[in-house]
Amino acid sequence: MSVQMESKAFLLEVLGRSAAQKSLSWLQGQMEKLATEPVPAKFFLAFSQASRHFKKEALALSDADKAKAASLVEGFEPAFWNELQAARTVLLLSYPQEKAKWLEVVNQLFETGDMYEQQALYAALPLMPFPEDLLARAIDGCRTNMTLIFDAIALNNPFPPRYFPEANWNQLVLKSIFMQRPLYRIQKLDERRNPALADIASDFAHERWAAGRPVMPELWRLVVPYLNDRFFADLKKVLKSDDQMEVEAGILALYQCQSEAAKQLLQSRSEEVMAIEYGEITWEKLGADFQEKRA
Repeated sequence: MSVQMESKAFLLEVLGRSAAQKSLSWLQGQMEKLATEPVPAKFFLAFSQASRHFKKEALALSDADKAKAASLVEGFEPAFWNELQAARTVLLLSYPQEKAKWLEVVNQLFETGDMYEQQALYAALPLMPFPEDLLARAIDGCRTNMTLIFDAIALNNPFPPRYFPEANWNQLVLKSIFMQRPLYRIQKLDERRNPALADIASDFAHERWAAGRPVMPELWRLVVPYLNDRFFADLKKVLKSDDQMEVEAGILALYQCQSEAAKQLLQSRSEEVMAIEYGEITWEKLGADFQEKRA
């Protein structure tokens, strides 16, 4: 059984526990029609009409469900999906996967879909067939300024870290910083850190400082593997911030750098260092606290 078929079966199973029977019957009927009569116009109509039958309520997933999802596709996190997204993905995976026709239909959906339809499409990228052919579409989607759509691509999505070239990856991370999205929800962020991205992060911080504006704490995670004189000076400046979250981010970055200069600078910060060692200061916590503060 293909990954697409297994993923569809998994999503149907999850929907079967929460969605109304009437809605599930409608979905089953649409799947049967697509199997016997894959007419693009009817598919587009069903994709749109799914919003009449399924709610934008988060999927109810057990730990076993989450483990199953990850076993189907590494990094697949449907815990961040809603019922409507799941139903639309089932329809998407039900359309016969003859490459040229499937890509034509899906690309038309990307171009004409409303905000919630595009959210479902971008989030479903890791489950779709022909991923290399959808790379340009995913990269283009990152240009949006609509948070709902951008988050569907950038956050909790294994597609970008797996397929994006370094330049496009760096643009995605920079856009996340610019839009102040939670970096800790970008998959494989640490693994895909690179010197160019560290320079971009530092440049962005200097621009914010010059404008008298704060810097999101998570940004300093990006410079950790590449500590040099410039980044060291940046982090020393961060330690003098009036914002405790920024200070903790600077201390965490210095702690993870494992350099002698960083260790010396942290000698007077034993309380925060102990908090790091006890897991009380982490990038995930700093990111979540920053988003809560912004809300």
